[in-house]
Amino acid sequence: MVDHAHNLRASFNVPTTGKKIKPIGVITRGTTGVNRLRRFDRWCFHHDRVRSLVAGYGFGTLALDVGYGASHTTTVEWGRWLHRLDSKMRVVGLEINPERVLPAQGGVSFELGGFELAGYQPQLVRAFNVLRQYDVEQVADAWNTVTSRLAPGGLFFEGTCDEIGRRCSWITLDATGPVTLTLAWDPWGVEKPSDVAERLPKVLIHRNVPGEKIYSLLAAADAAWDYSAGWEPYGPRVRWEKARLMLVEQGWPIEIPRRRVGDCLLTVPWDVVAP
Repeated sequence: MVDHAHNLRASFNVPTTGKKIKPIGVITRGTTGVNRLRRFDRWCFHHDRVRSLVAGYGFGTLALDVGYGASHTTTVEWGRWLHRLDSKMRVVGLEINPERVLPAQGGVSFELGGFELAGYQPQLVRAFNVLRQYDVEQVADAWNTVTSRLAPGGLFFEGTCDEIGRRCSWITLDATGPVTLTLAWDPWGVEKPSDVAERLPKVLIHRNVPGEKIYSLLAAADAAWDYSAGWEPYGPRVRWEKARLMLVEQGWPIEIPRRRVGDCLLTVPWDVVAP
């Protein structure tokens, strides 16, 4: 079994005062691809709290994509979605590897930086496929470093996905800490909801064992999915909608999207799955 608990380590005790702020983090593999984060991008665009946050600040909202990797692609794609909410929003990609810092393009600028956010106080921050390569014990430090630097009401999204974005998960955090966990997957790309477990956020991936909350949630989702097999002729999206409704009827506090999207989504309050 792969050991998900111990990988890269960063120093989160680096002073961030003075004229020059030292980036916090370590250089990761940085692999990425076109449309890899499309499920998050769509969810983010339609999410009520994100839309209210952007509207509340008016023009000039700032969004940071931390650790965008070896390519600017996913940052530019996120920027396109965000600019539909606020055409004047500033979108900045931050990379700790200076060789990956690129000239501005696609309405997005790129700078050297890490979890210290390069001195910014943004409304939105995203860090995908970054902490999955870190030591699990450093997750809380990374979260605190980011959330302590958010603008009032700001949100931080920390997650992971597979190489082509079929299976994706992320945690939404605000200044108080984790708020929700969202799982998203291609309706035709998985056989059962628990297949997404291989791409859980770092803090949860090694917790998917009997006795843990995340294991119980995924087991319940699989059971509801199996029970809803009669809806399969209508397609996997309809089948998942029926399975998710069953989970709600069983008492799981699942968020039901107001708008139907092409992805299968499962969002729960953080305390439902917290280790």
